[in-house]
Amino acid sequence: MKPSEIHRLYPEPIKNPALRSYLTILCEKGHVRRQKVGKAFYYQAVTRRQSALRKTLRELIDTYCAGSTQALLLNLIRSEKLSEEHLIELKRLADEQLLRRSAPKERR
Repeated sequence: MKPSEIHRLYPEPIKNPALRSYLTILCEKGHVRRQKVGKAFYYQAVTRRQSALRKTLRELIDTYCAGSTQALLLNLIRSEKLSEEHLIELKRLADEQLLRRSAPKERR
């Protein structure tokens, strides 16, 4: 994608120099690849979204929650206005995780 295409997709208004600066940083960190075609640079994601999210969450937990995933989750539950349905769904997911962990492992 060209920077102008990325600019249109960006969720918030951003000045062109700031966008190019972000792209340069992402290239330096190895998350984005840049290729020159003619006079234009094209950018392509290298890091998968899920991998980037996992790394960002880990940094957030380590920096703001003293390494505690539980602290992050409790903060989110307390600060966000979650509906009863969403809270029930979170409980269901937590219960599923507990069941998976306590289930005996199959042997081959």
